[in-house]
Formats: sequence, structure tokens, C-alpha cells
Amino acid sequence: MTEHVQTRVANRTGIITLDRPKALNSLSLDMVRALTAALLAWRGDAGVDAVVIASTSEKALCAGGDIRFFHEAGRATPQTGSPLLEDFFTEEYALNHLIHFYPKPYIALMDGVVMGGGMGIAQGGPDCGLRIVTERSKIAMPEVNIGLFPDVGGSHFLSHAPGRLGHYLGVTGVTVGAADAIYVGLADVFVPSSQLDALRALVEATPGAQLPAAIRAFAAPYASQAGAGELAAQREAIDRHFGADSVAAVMASLETDASPFAQKTLATMRQRSPLMMSVTREMLVRGASLGVADCLRMERSLVRRTFEHGEVLEGVRALVIDKDNAPRWNPPLLADVTPEMVAWFFAPVWPAHAHPLRDL
Repeated sequence: MTEHVQTRVANRTGIITLDRPKALNSLSLDMVRALTAALLAWRGDAGVDAVVIASTSEKALCAGGDIRFFHEAGRATPQTGSPLLEDFFTEEYALNHLIHFYPKPYIALMDGVVMGGGMGIAQGGPDCGLRIVTERSKIAMPEVNIGLFPDVGGSHFLSHAPGRLGHYLGVTGVTVGAADAIYVGLADVFVPSSQLDALRALVEATPGAQLPAAIRAFAAPYASQAGAGELAAQREAIDRHFGADSVAAVMASLETDASPFAQKTLATMRQRSPLMMSVTREMLVRGASLGVADCLRMERSLVRRTFEHGEVLEGVRALVIDKDNAPRWNPPLLADVTPEMVAWFFAPVWPAHAHPLRDL
């Protein structure tokens, strides 16, 4: 346990509570290490049958990594890499892998903001993960907005979303609510926030081994209250436009569509980093044929390249540091992004035997 990560065991369930509300539970290296230590300890503990992760704040489960730290550390040593920055991404991605393959039910209460690194700690494995959303849930992989790419396993879980929905979410970085998150396969059940106290009481009263089934039964009466999302209604358009073979082709396709959805999507993309939209699309194409470990290894190399290039430092500067919302992307225009520029991001940073995540 650290200042921002509380852990306890109740009725054979390990309960993790994030408590950094002023930063919307943005992950620091210490928090990543505390989460990893708790999960490793409980993995082999016969007295723990399930894990629940939640927050002390209704505003967010986790808004992502601590991007102010990224900016400070990245500016200090942009070419050689900050040791703390290197440790952060290596250990965060190892944590994402641990969660994905956790041998016990891993239940995430995705109330409020769940973005970027928050998605990495919410997306449990397909066999025993359970992801709960509420009407307050704001789900996104918004990294292209700060000159990064959807990491923390995004190359896997977005590339395996139905149709081109993952490409749409990754390349645009848009935020979706509960109904859309369930539709895309990034959440499982809906519980209204008015019922969260009852849900917490259920967690306390139910033995860990029985918890996933008990939560699904508890949530079932509220399924229709998730509301109507936009993605199901726009599915045909998303698949058609984002099925194009490049970001430029996607935008050209959107330009031929006068619908409000297409024009809004086009306007959003014009604000994003042209380079990182292109890198993201290539990453999702590659990720579709890779397992989780190889996706995370690919992302680990990509994140080093991104800091070397500097796009993320400029994006964080514009959004968080100076707050002028006027990033000077490099290159500034999509037409100036070449295949060679994109390919450089995927060139190996380390030989396979020396990769920081070689043991995943």
C-alpha cells in the first residue's frame, strides 16, 4: 500500500482502491509498483479468490498516466531516455500483462473517467475479467490528442474490437459512454451510480469465488438503463470510412459524407497529431495479428520512439503545461507524413534478447 493505493481483503476478495482524487488517479511509478505488488501477492494467496479495483472518487477510476511527469522527465533527457520514464513504461506494461492474464477474477469499477492508462488497469483478461460501467463513465484512448498512441495494450484490445470500431476510437481518441463501451467490448455490465453503495455491500457480503456471477445478477435488471449509444447507429459509416487503407484515405472518405457524424469526426481528426494518427493506424493493423505480450513489446518500442521524436512532449505542453491548445505538430500536415516516418517508429529499439519486456 502507498499513499495513493489502498489495499485490503474482505470475504476472500482483494480490494484495491485508488486514492489520488486531485489528479483523477493518474498513475505514478509508485502507484504502478503498488498495484503490481498487491496483485503478485494475491495471485498465489489461497485466501484471495477475486480482485476488485475501484476509486475513492466518483469522478474517475483513473485518467491515465501522469502526463506532467512524462513531460518533465522526457524533456530532461529526450535522446537517451529518462531512467524513471523508462521504468514507468516498462513496469506499467508489465502490470497490464499481469492483469490481462490474472488467474483470478479481476473486477474493475469503471465509474467516471477511465482513459489511457486507466484502461490498461481496467481491461482484465477475457476469461475472468469483469468491467462495470455507470452513466458517469467516460471511456477513451485519447493519446493521439497529446501526440502519443493508444498504449497499455490498446494495440491488442482496440485491434480486436468489432469491425473498425477500434480504429475509430484509436485514431480519433474520442470519448464514449457506458452503452458504447459495452457495444465495443470494452465493458461488460451497467450499474447506475445510485446503486453503487448496494454494489459495494454486495462485494463485502459475497465470497470472492462467487463474486462475478453475483455482480452479473445484480446488474442484470439495469441493463436497459445504459441508454442508447452512438456507435451502433454509426457502425456502417465507421466500418466504411475507417476501412480505408490509410489515415489520408479515411479523411478523404469522411469528406464525401455530409452527415453530422462524419463531419464531426473529420473536424476531430484535423486537431490530432497527423503523425501519431498514422502510427496508431499502423500499430492497430500490426496488433490484430499479435498476442498480448507481443503487442505490449511493440508498444514499448513505440513509446521510446515517440519521446525521441518529441511529438508527445509538444502535445502535453499544449494541452497541460501552457494550455494554449495549439500544438505545433511535426509534421504539421498529414500530407507531409511519409511511410518512412511511420516505419521508423516500428524499427527495433533493442535486440529481442535485450527488450525490457522480453520475459512476458
